[in-house]
Amino acid sequence: MTAPLLEVRDLTIDIPLPHGRLHAVRGVSLSVGTGEAVGLVGESGSGKSLALRALLGLLPHPAQRVDGTVLIDGEDVTGLAPKELSRRLTDTMSMIFQDSLTALNPVKRVGDQIAEAPLRKLGKSRSEAHAIAVDLMAQVGIADAERRYRLYPHQLSGGMRQRICIAIALSTKPRVILADEPTTALDVTIQAQVLGVLRRLQEEERVGLLLVSHDLAVVSQTCSRLYVMYAGRVVESGNLVDLVHAPRHPYTFSLLRSVPDPGQRVHRLLTIVGQPPDLTRPVVGCSFAPRCPFVAEGCTHEEPPLAEVAVPGADAGARLSACWRVDTAPEWPAMIAEDPTLISDELVVPR
Repeated sequence: MTAPLLEVRDLTIDIPLPHGRLHAVRGVSLSVGTGEAVGLVGESGSGKSLALRALLGLLPHPAQRVDGTVLIDGEDVTGLAPKELSRRLTDTMSMIFQDSLTALNPVKRVGDQIAEAPLRKLGKSRSEAHAIAVDLMAQVGIADAERRYRLYPHQLSGGMRQRICIAIALSTKPRVILADEPTTALDVTIQAQVLGVLRRLQEEERVGLLLVSHDLAVVSQTCSRLYVMYAGRVVESGNLVDLVHAPRHPYTFSLLRSVPDPGQRVHRLLTIVGQPPDLTRPVVGCSFAPRCPFVAEGCTHEEPPLAEVAVPGADAGARLSACWRVDTAPEWPAMIAEDPTLISDELVVPR
């Protein structure tokens, strides 16, 4: 089999704190193939953005990568000298940051920010870098690109700024784009346009996409595979369609139940009971056990491994879940229907 374009194994990130160490990312493994769009979802604080930043060496102080291996085209690049490692990573990957207004330099014209990488990294002349920037602006759907080249970030709408960030990410001709909540704070119309640009890049340019989001609707419009993170680790992964229709981890099941169905009138919006665990302390048992509607006695003794799950119609190894009660998953919808109090933390919504 062809090696994934990007593969990450056992990524571990700690954050030193005055009262201990926060184990923010705990042994995350994932992969992205050429032309493949992969989603990474979970609640805020689950470690998604830190994992993404670690791949490019952009961890905020004082976060530290404790362990983990990065492979590009099957080659382990982790042990390279710092300069060579930086070159290999940035040649392969680029990143779209979450907040376009803070990601862009407020005192520099947006076109010059796009042209910077071709000028400095690719060795292009100023006129060539200018032409590349204008072409990229047109590619991401910015009309009248030559005129808007000279504008500053505050003179553009949120959707336009996000397109500029995508153009900057494309300016080094990456093979993988890491997109960290690229549609945050955008209205649904602009969100759809930005997602359309990312889909076109993935389908036509064969760019790999690793999309971080807490929004399952955004991921479902873009990705074919999904990793679900909770409390710093991946708790389920698999084909997106299969995972959505037949979740094999209670956290994934609960996430899907909390998404409102616009086609149905509801009296209540379902939420997930409780709070994630304190990761400055050792995790005893399943990290989701205190919030799990299907928890059993054995769930609180040992943390379950992320293991292969046999799902009818799925390829071997295509589905992974970290749950001691994964064999009871087909029964979960009926259990909830029989006893709705299993999910008890509900917000009453006027009809």
